[in-house]
Amino acid sequence: MKSPRTTDKDSGTDADTDTGTGPFIRTGMGMGMDGGSSRWGKGRPPTPIDKQRRQLIGTAAAGAVSLLTPGFSYAQEKFPTRPITLIVPFSPAGIADNTARTVAEAMAKLLGQPIVVDNRPSAGSIVATQAVAGAKPDGHTLLLLSNSNAVAVGLFKKLPYNTTKDIVPVSTLGFFDLALFAASNSRFATAQQALQFAKAHPGQLKLGTIAVGTTQHLASKLLETVSGAEFLTVPYKSSSAVLMALRSGEIDLALEICGPMLSQLQAGVVKALAVTGTQRNPALPDVPTLQQVGLTTYNVTSWNAIAVPAGTPAPVVQRLNQVIREAVASAAVSSKLEKLGMRLESGSPEQAQKLLVGEIKRWGDVIKAAKIEPE
Repeated sequence: MKSPRTTDKDSGTDADTDTGTGPFIRTGMGMGMDGGSSRWGKGRPPTPIDKQRRQLIGTAAAGAVSLLTPGFSYAQEKFPTRPITLIVPFSPAGIADNTARTVAEAMAKLLGQPIVVDNRPSAGSIVATQAVAGAKPDGHTLLLLSNSNAVAVGLFKKLPYNTTKDIVPVSTLGFFDLALFAASNSRFATAQQALQFAKAHPGQLKLGTIAVGTTQHLASKLLETVSGAEFLTVPYKSSSAVLMALRSGEIDLALEICGPMLSQLQAGVVKALAVTGTQRNPALPDVPTLQQVGLTTYNVTSWNAIAVPAGTPAPVVQRLNQVIREAVASAAVSSKLEKLGMRLESGSPEQAQKLLVGEIKRWGDVIKAAKIEPE
């Protein structure tokens, strides 16, 4: 990579200028190689040996520039050079894990190297994120990033990393809508009926979600704020526990990601009253959004993305972004993930970073409004 050349106003000679883009090397000798004044002798025409020397010097200088230029190395040019590890902050067999493994398989074929999925579940995705933030920034360690990372910033007083500085999003993979569910025999046929009851009878309608601080739980708090309704929110340890409570009549409604509930919907055990995104979910085309039933500002989705440690060279990030986009667009990936209720959507690193920063602020505001004390 050549450094820009500028004129030195004091001496009137050309000067190489370091603009912050990397080391620079002077390759010219005196006035250059135009047959004029040079180290070969003034006015003396170059001999064949002179020409050979010049060629060798030029080749060595060009090689030195390429090796010293940031973002370039032989290893990066050949990336990846060994198997890649994708660290997933969730347990095996869940939706996030299935998403990670499906995308990883497609990426591995495109990259020509295996991708090993390493599950490291923990509250707020902290353990997995810390591992990636501290990994060598060469593109061989990836993180399954999610809205859990954004929520953690507001839920914990101090994290062992800076979420927006120590990891770099590469691309989103897609978005998971939540839905408001009721048992198939519920008295509520629509979301409007349920919300009207909750407004008229504050604290009587029991709404089940998974644990406090999860997207589902915070989505219920945001629903109260936007709708003016007041629920008795009941947190459970898992989605299966929420489903059991809904089927038994222990709770009136559930706010849950669509994917885990699709089989129950198809079996006629539960019904979906509304989805939480801005558009109808492809897996539930007949179910309206909460915006369509009157809550025009309500929009909640869970999402997944791929991230790398900060400092990963731009060419590697670009290569990974390209591969992720190809993987997400492939029929093999889309057919599997759409069955999980996912809306596939890849994008640029800048778009993914903007999403992360926006989600951090948004959920931080919800946490404060719900008066949830950071741990």
